[in-house]
Amino acid sequence: MSTKKSGGSAKNLKDSQPKYLGVKITAGQAVKVGQIIIRQRGTKIEAGKNVKIAKDHTIFAMADGVVSFRNMRKTKFDGQKVTKKAVDVMLATA
Repeated sequence: MSTKKSGGSAKNLKDSQPKYLGVKITAGQAVKVGQIIIRQRGTKIEAGKNVKIAKDHTIFAMADGVVSFRNMRKTKFDGQKVTKKAVDVMLATA
């Protein structure tokens, strides 16, 4: 007979910190210069007019305006055509 109860292993108790990725500002919403529109890993969504891509693929506004999304066709280096989503900032007209 055993005098001690066996201890269980704990393999699944570790958890990583959340990265809070995704769309931060949706289509039709107003943005200001420098405001983050999308946080992503890789360029799932491309940058269009009046937006830039940061080093970590974050898309942010370069001008005040209204966010809009569109589909764009892109040709890869091997000639394959793909459809990707792109985000633009339409300038606010006074």
